[in-house]
Amino acid sequence: MRKRIINTSQQETTPPDQDWLNLEELVELEITSEDAAHPIESALLPGQTSGWRAAEPGKQTIRFLFAHPQQIKRIWLNFVETQTERTQEYVLSWSSDGGQSFKEIVRQQWNFSPEGATTETEDHHIDLPKVTVLELSIFPDTSGGNAYASLEQFRLG
Repeated sequence: MRKRIINTSQQETTPPDQDWLNLEELVELEITSEDAAHPIESALLPGQTSGWRAAEPGKQTIRFLFAHPQQIKRIWLNFVETQTERTQEYVLSWSSDGGQSFKEIVRQQWNFSPEGATTETEDHHIDLPKVTVLELSIFPDTSGGNAYASLEQFRLG
């Protein structure tokens, strides 16, 4: 038997190489709020490093409106929290009818802890045909605290 010790604290914090969708050209965005120093483009566009942050605490929504239906096979997200211990939940949903109805893709919770788990990276492999709207809802603190939602990086493929 062979075995090796792996470092569980290391996670992939940069998107794996792939032909990601060019969100700058394909989508119109709707967001509930954004900190002027951390606009949504900072999480969506390659080469940006500051990520997105909400301007106010509580639940936040980022909605991607596609001008033409898209097939989405992969959703890659990266969240970072180094200051506050909290449980965050996010929900990804999609629509093929311009937002008249939505289907949930995933609902995920993560416990952030400054002493250990400071990064959450999720790589969802899916097959969604004809997506017209993709919605990401972030509940930054499920206990109802005053945490601010943030998103370090987001990619669609």
